[in-house]
Amino acid sequence: MKVLITGAGGFVGKNLQQHLAERKDIEVVCFTRAHTTADLPHLLEGVAFIFHLAGVNRPQDPQEFVTGNTDLTVALVAAAEAEGRARGRHIPIVYTSSTQAAHDNAYGASKRVAEQALRAYSERTGAASHVFRLPNVFGKWCRPNYNSAVATFCHNITRGLPIQINDPAVALKLVYVDDVVERFIQLMEGADAALDADGFATVTPQYTTTVGELAQLIETFRDSRSTLVTERVGTGLVRALYATYVSYLPPESFTYPVPMHGDARGVFVEMLKTPDCGQFSFFTAHPGITRGGHYHHTKTEKFLVIKGEARFKFRRMQTGEAHELVTSGEKAEIVETVPGWTHDITNIGTDEMVVMLWANEIFDRAKPDTYACPL
Repeated sequence: MKVLITGAGGFVGKNLQQHLAERKDIEVVCFTRAHTTADLPHLLEGVAFIFHLAGVNRPQDPQEFVTGNTDLTVALVAAAEAEGRARGRHIPIVYTSSTQAAHDNAYGASKRVAEQALRAYSERTGAASHVFRLPNVFGKWCRPNYNSAVATFCHNITRGLPIQINDPAVALKLVYVDDVVERFIQLMEGADAALDADGFATVTPQYTTTVGELAQLIETFRDSRSTLVTERVGTGLVRALYATYVSYLPPESFTYPVPMHGDARGVFVEMLKTPDCGQFSFFTAHPGITRGGHYHHTKTEKFLVIKGEARFKFRRMQTGEAHELVTSGEKAEIVETVPGWTHDITNIGTDEMVVMLWANEIFDRAKPDTYACPL
């Protein structure tokens, strides 16, 4: 399938291009700022679907709202209609309008007239026109210090620059660029349009937060490099924001140090801590070295030897029941400690042993739940 993307060099356009480039069945034609409306008939030859993402939202001259939003859309519709008549098959169009189209300002008015032109195109031709009044879209490659608080906050905070918040209570409605692109591609593939009460195409999920909450969350991402405590970055808004935040890291910040504690036995390094799912670390041990020799009442741990050979010994408190096992980096085998059993681990190999460790809770020096009891 051959598709045309207008505004291909913009934030959403770049993300859409990247997703479509991963498919061998899609040929992408780009309309950028280097083109004029006179190029549209040629660019539309053989096109089966249009993503109309181009637009102007912060011009030097307000007249550019008309030329960049209304006039471009009218020209695109005319060229698409001519191409459709020539081929006997009219071209569906996805259009990114704005929530500002509901407002009486120059930008909103230009978007609203563009929406009307697309709906008239659908009425004349029968081709679908999917008009999205998108809220604030965020994600990788969005331009900072322009019209996105998320992009600006992420860019500045990753670089140690100040951010400005005039009113932290201001509400924000956000949608993640990957969700936008996914919905666009579904429509390209023939999915039914999901419309809101006003007849506009929708993207889900949409997130509601405030400027202050947004800034605070992004700052916790920054602070996690020193505290090692990560937010719950696996789902929802926090997942999308964290991915966005990391995408703004400059290359010199791709790495960061973590504390390393060493003694005659080897080293111990904490890597990552979670609010409610424990922490990850690793340690090393020289040949013949034994670590552990303690038990827990509630805390549990998982050990994975990733290099070397280890002997684990266990003894049940109260009964004295004993258990012993040997594992190594060749086995990819988890050894789990059990509350009420004292345990230790000994490097029985000839080389340094490296062991990954997960504990189900963050270590609390005031209440460590760790009691010495050598085997």
